[in-house]
Formats: sequence, C-alpha cells, structure tokens
Amino acid sequence: MKEYFTLAEIDEVAQVIRSLTKHQPKVGLILGSGLGDLANSIEDPDFIPYPNLPYWPTSTVHGHSGQLVIGKLEGQTVITMQGRAHYYEGYSMAEVTLPVRVMQRLGVEILIVTNAAGAINSEYVPGDVMFLSDHIAMIAMTGNNPLRGPNLDEFGPRFPDMSQAYDRVLLEKSKKIADKNNIKTFSGVYVSLSGPSFESPADLRFLRAIGADAVGMSTVPEVIIARHGGLRVLGISGISNKANLDGTTITTHDEVLEAGKVLVPRLTTIVRGLLSEM
Repeated sequence: MKEYFTLAEIDEVAQVIRSLTKHQPKVGLILGSGLGDLANSIEDPDFIPYPNLPYWPTSTVHGHSGQLVIGKLEGQTVITMQGRAHYYEGYSMAEVTLPVRVMQRLGVEILIVTNAAGAINSEYVPGDVMFLSDHIAMIAMTGNNPLRGPNLDEFGPRFPDMSQAYDRVLLEKSKKIADKNNIKTFSGVYVSLSGPSFESPADLRFLRAIGADAVGMSTVPEVIIARHGGLRVLGISGISNKANLDGTTITTHDEVLEAGKVLVPRLTTIVRGLLSEM
C-alpha cells in the first residue's frame, strides 16, 4: 500500500493512458455502485482495464466493472471510470484518489462524480436524485485526509479552500435539465464514511443532526483532490435506500444495485444534457 505518489509516478500512469487511447479527454466521470451502465452511451470508445495501469487501484466490489472508457459523449471527450476503489477495501487515500490526479495531468477540467447513497433525509426514497450542494468529510476530519503528506505544489496550495467544493454553475444547469425532463431532484449534503458496514440507526440520527441528507462510502476524498487541483466538480447521488432511523429495515448491497437500474436512465439524461450544453 502506497501512502503517497510522486508527480513522476502520476505522470507515468498518465503516459500509459495516452499510449492506449486516441482521445484527449476534458471531462472526467466517476461512476458509483450500479451506475456503470452510464458508460455504455460513450461513442468511439477505448477501453482500458484497471490492471493494465501501474499503481491504479482495482475495485473488488460487485457492481464496479473496473475499467476506463474514453471516448465521445454529446460532443465532449470524456474519460469515464466504470467503478472506483474505496478506502474500506484496504487502499490508502492516495491510492483511492490517484485516478483524479491522473485525470488532472491528462488535461481534464471538469469532474462529474456519481455515487449510490443511503437516504438520511426522510423525504428521500430509492430512485431519487440528489445533487451535492456540500459535503461533510467525516473521513478527512478524523485524520485520513487525501492531502495528508507532502504537498504537490504543481496541483495546488498546501491549504486549499473547500467553501465551494461543488460548482454552482454546473449545479444550476443540471437542475434545469432535470426539471425539463421531469426528473425529481433534491439538493443536499452528502456525508462520507469509511465503511464497509452500513450505518446503525443511531449513526444515522447523529448524521442527520449534524446536517447530512445522504450517506455513502466514497466521493468526498475524490472531490477534495479535484478541488485541490482546480477542477470544477458536479456531484450526484443516486438514492438507493430509505432512511433507517428507527432500525426497522435492513440495508443490503443488492438493494443498492437494484436502485441503480432505476437511476441510470435519470443520470444519463442529466449528464448527457449537461455535456450537450458545454
């Protein structure tokens, strides 16, 4: 397990990707549990399995295909991660967020990150879409910040600002696209935990009390790295299960994947609409 990556190692990965694709992506997409089918819309694709890339973490979780798909979507050149690695799989924060660093060196300017998230807000039901207006970085707050270690000045400052982690222009455009297509959406706060155990009812009541609307086990470390490097970020959560604040239901990963089947068409419509307006 590597705790830090040097600029030379990040560039080594970027160079391998350049040698395996004819495209020069400007938009990055990270697809969460059950949402990988969104990549099937990409035209003229190049496929790069994660094991073909040095240092690149490979997801062990069902519902994460484990490959890059690079090509055209609505006239934009995109690099798409079909599946991500998670901290709970035993990777370091540097390994989990390496793909975002590589995207930055490839010239990506906008990152669209999606996840399957559990509802904390009682108004949310499975299949709902939540745009991230802000986040609570529980993992980072407790010491596992992805920027821990030597700062790479080539990307950004030692102490980056996170007051506007999610790009307000991208968020507003995406809301309008969703409304135009009669897709019900919310804007809310996503809280990132380490996992892999699902939250207890007491956990969820605590998270609700501190202002969270949805909870997951990813995304925020990637967003911190993205913002450190100056990327504009749009975050979208697909709500996969209802809030279990009273302990009367059991949450399973199969439930998360099943919700993805409903969410993929909605997310595809939003993402394609946004890309077409860029």
